[in-house]
Amino acid sequence: MRLLADLSERKIRSMTKSTAAVLAEALRLDTPERAELAAELLGSLSGPADSGAEAAWDVEIDRRLAAINTGAAELEPWESVKRRIEAEMLGR
Repeated sequence: MRLLADLSERKIRSMTKSTAAVLAEALRLDTPERAELAAELLGSLSGPADSGAEAAWDVEIDRRLAAINTGAAELEPWESVKRRIEAEMLGR
């Protein structure tokens, strides 16, 4: 999906010439390179990384795996989850 269908429409009103040049160069990249560039740019808007986040996620993943392995976690089939998400998000 493209935000603006035609390259000539891709200019943002307040875009400087140097920004437009960077955009034009970026648009010449292949899809995986553009995706990587976009991820890096979006990530740069988030501020500094939380140094403890990765460790916290490791602990949470271990906790959830233990709950699954002991049978303490209530699992739900993907088709059921998918239907629930569609109903909540799409009003189906």
